[in-house]
Amino acid sequence: MTIAPFAAGTAAADLNTQRLVAMKTTLGTLSNQIGSGRTAETYGGLGTGRTQSLSAHAQISALDGYIVAAGTGATRVALASASVQQIATLGSSAWNSLVSARTGAGTTARSTLQQDAAGNLGGALDALNQSTGGQYILGGRVTDRAPVETASRILDGDPASGLDGVRTVIAERQAADLGAGTPKTGRLDLSGTGASMSLSESQSPGVRANFGFTIARAVSSNPAGLAVAFQAGAPAAATLSFASQPKDGDIVRVSVQNTDGSQGFVDLTARAAGSGGDGTFTIGADAAASAQNLTAALGGKTVTGVQSANPPGASAALSGGIPASATVTVGAGLQAGDSVQITVGLRDGTSQTISLTASADGKATGSFAIGASADDTATNLKAALATALDASAGTDLAASSATRAASDFFAGSSSPGLSPRRVATDASGNATGYVADPSGRTLIWYKGDDTSADPRRTATVPVSGDRSVAIGVQANESAFRGTLSGLAVLATTPFDETDTDNARFDAYSGRVQTLLKPADGQPSVQGIASELSLASAQIDTQTTQNKATKAVLQKTVDGVESVSTEEAATKLLSLQTQLQASYQATSMLSKLTLTSYL
Repeated sequence: MTIAPFAAGTAAADLNTQRLVAMKTTLGTLSNQIGSGRTAETYGGLGTGRTQSLSAHAQISALDGYIVAAGTGATRVALASASVQQIATLGSSAWNSLVSARTGAGTTARSTLQQDAAGNLGGALDALNQSTGGQYILGGRVTDRAPVETASRILDGDPASGLDGVRTVIAERQAADLGAGTPKTGRLDLSGTGASMSLSESQSPGVRANFGFTIARAVSSNPAGLAVAFQAGAPAAATLSFASQPKDGDIVRVSVQNTDGSQGFVDLTARAAGSGGDGTFTIGADAAASAQNLTAALGGKTVTGVQSANPPGASAALSGGIPASATVTVGAGLQAGDSVQITVGLRDGTSQTISLTASADGKATGSFAIGASADDTATNLKAALATALDASAGTDLAASSATRAASDFFAGSSSPGLSPRRVATDASGNATGYVADPSGRTLIWYKGDDTSADPRRTATVPVSGDRSVAIGVQANESAFRGTLSGLAVLATTPFDETDTDNARFDAYSGRVQTLLKPADGQPSVQGIASELSLASAQIDTQTTQNKATKAVLQKTVDGVESVSTEEAATKLLSLQTQLQASYQATSMLSKLTLTSYL
């Protein structure tokens, strides 16, 4: 550091010089402020306001990010909502077409239902393949490929690759349910000896648990004329096993019978000991122990089958149980008008009651002729029951089989062990149960993400520091599957315009309508649309709040960083006047000498 030498009489001059320099600096600052409108060009020039400015800028930057993300999310939600609404519209259109075609002049439209349904199915699949910015938005976390297959491949599969479509799956299931031969008895055994006629379920536990009719009840209006002996059935016991030890993450799909007689799936994932939870079973010390743990995880449910990848090769051996049966014996007290009612159950939880009434000639539908002897009458009763079973098999059983097969097809997944359920047959081609490992047989229609328990959480939009809005959608959600299943059944089933096809059409129509428009409380396409609408409203509300907060913060920044040009100009003029006066005074003093003074 250099110390300037002291010169007597220079203090005043030095002070005056410092003041002039300071005034000139201030003049430059004011000029810059007028030119830029800012208080300073650096945060250091803001003085104590720098902290407030930096904090406000950080918050504004974060809000800008949330606003941009919300804009992108709002676009995605709008497109997804449009797709969902399109599917709802197509499903509603098909539902209305079924209603109008059931009776009267509307029956003439039945012949076009199949073609219309195929078009609606294609439209629904196109909607599910919606994309934006090169990303597909209805495939969950998988956005780089279309989430669903085309209508033609879903209906007819990929023959070159040996993969069946839903048309083949439906035909296969109907053949398994209706049985071989004529008349179709729905896999029930019908026989007669002397004055008695017997109807019983299959002796095969696999058939009895999975295919055709069940016998739920049999009663007579006149036991003296038609004596009924009914034996209630009992389900077969299932012994589960694995060909090899399951690994963590292996999935087993178990078919179970519900209390109403319908069937459902329970998917369980193998987990190491201590890491399980809902929807899991514990891996044991060996394959046998793991199978015991799988059985325990089912909680006593009635198992009708099991499938998985191989390995681990899950299987279910059905044994025991009691086939339900009904034996009707013609007695001497039989009179015209006496009747017997046999109630048969279907695998979708519904039932049909077949009522047969004794008459003199047996020509009316649902009647049987009183013969010359009890043996003849029993033979006529047996023939009438066979005819009634055949009629029910071709209507309600066929419709139930088609809708369940379509639902199974769309419940299939690319995850190992979750391929669509397929029928197993014996050497004669008769269905005996379901294949334990159905992989590689059926086209997998859905190619998106199916690992999330909550489809909405597969995509989220951050809208604030502590809040995000879930906007994900998966094309394989149960509501979408129901609509697609209904459309697929219609697209693979032709109908006649004549009244003779009314019973079959009604059987299909009622079940397909249930798929297209689920009962209250069940997942629906409109429910998904409502969830997306709520998500859109949440995004809009938070965006409005973010913009309002940003405006307040911007005012704070402007108060610190910006200046009033009018105020700065006033100060500049005042300073210029002072500086000019100081320059003049300094100039006069600099010219003052002893001679001038004297």
